[in-house]
Amino acid sequence: QVKLPPQKEVITAEELMAHLGNCILATQPRDTSEALQLNFQQNINDTMMVLPKLSTGLDVNVRFTGVSDFEYTPECIVFDLLNIPLYHGWLVDPQSPEQLQAVGKLSYNQLVEKIITCKQASDSSLVSEGLVAEQFLESTASQLTFHGLCELTARAREGELGVFFRNNHFSTMIKHKGHLYLLVTDQGFLQEEGVVWESLHSVDGDSCFCDTEFHLSHASGKEGATAAPPDHRLQQSQVEQDYMVALSLQQGQDPPSLLSDLELARQLQQEEYQQHHPHPHPQLGPSQPQAGGRAAGERRQRQRPDLDCTLL
Repeated sequence: QVKLPPQKEVITAEELMAHLGNCILATQPRDTSEALQLNFQQNINDTMMVLPKLSTGLDVNVRFTGVSDFEYTPECIVFDLLNIPLYHGWLVDPQSPEQLQAVGKLSYNQLVEKIITCKQASDSSLVSEGLVAEQFLESTASQLTFHGLCELTARAREGELGVFFRNNHFSTMIKHKGHLYLLVTDQGFLQEEGVVWESLHSVDGDSCFCDTEFHLSHASGKEGATAAPPDHRLQQSQVEQDYMVALSLQQGQDPPSLLSDLELARQLQQEEYQQHHPHPHPQLGPSQPQAGGRAAGERRQRQRPDLDCTLL
C-alpha cells in the first residue's frame, strides 16, 4: 500500500509513478520456479511500458458479456498486478435475443469491424445483423445500460475500491451500503469541500453528491445538490475540446487550456439565457424616466427566482 505523509497535499505524477512501481515490484511471487519468474518478469516489462500512460490515458477494449470482461492487453496487467478490479457497465440486455446474437462475445473493436463488414455483405441476413449491432451501439452511446448497472451493483463487493471505465474515462468507484459511488474529480468542485462522492444509480446521468461520510451534500448552500441529466450541447463541446487536444498533440503543440464540465455548463447556460432574454435598447427622449423613477403605466418587473440546481 502507498502511504503518504499526512501534511502532504499535492503529489506529482512522477512521485505517484514511483510509488506504483514499488508496489508492483513488491508483488513478486515467492515461488522460485523458472516459469513463474519468467512470466512475472514479462509482466513487469509490459507494466513499465504502460505506467507513463497512466497520466495521459489508457486504451482498454471492453467486451459486452460481463462487467469485468475486457480484452486482455498490457494495460490490464497493471490492474491485475495491483489487485485493483476494473469494471464497466456496457452490457447487452439478455432479454434482447437479436442483440445477443449480433454482439455475441465480441469486443468493442471487433464489433465495429463486424458492422463495417456486414454492411458490405451481399447476404441480407448479415446486413440485418450488422444493423442490429449498429443500433445497439447507438442506443447505448452512454456506455452504461440498465442491465449493466444491475450487474455492476451485484458484482462489486461492499467497501471495495475499484476503477469504473465509461466514455473513455476512468473513475474511482466504491460500494457503500449496497450503493455505488464515484469519486468526484472535476475541477469545478475543487473548492466544494462537501462534494466528494457522486452516486451511480441511474443510466441517464441523474445522481446526487455526498461528502466523505456518504451523507447528502449541500454544496454552495443548496439543499440536496443533484446532478442534472447530461446536456447534448455540453457533450458536443467536450467532444470539440477532445478533438482540439488530439489535434494539438498530433502537431506537437501545447494543448489548449480546457474548461471543466461545470464551467462549460455555466457558459452554455449563460449563452442560452442571453438568447432568450436580450437586453432592451434604452430609448432616448423626454418620455424616458429619471433615475430611480418609473415611466407612467410601466409595470414593476417581478424578480426572477434563483434556480436551485447544479450542472455537471
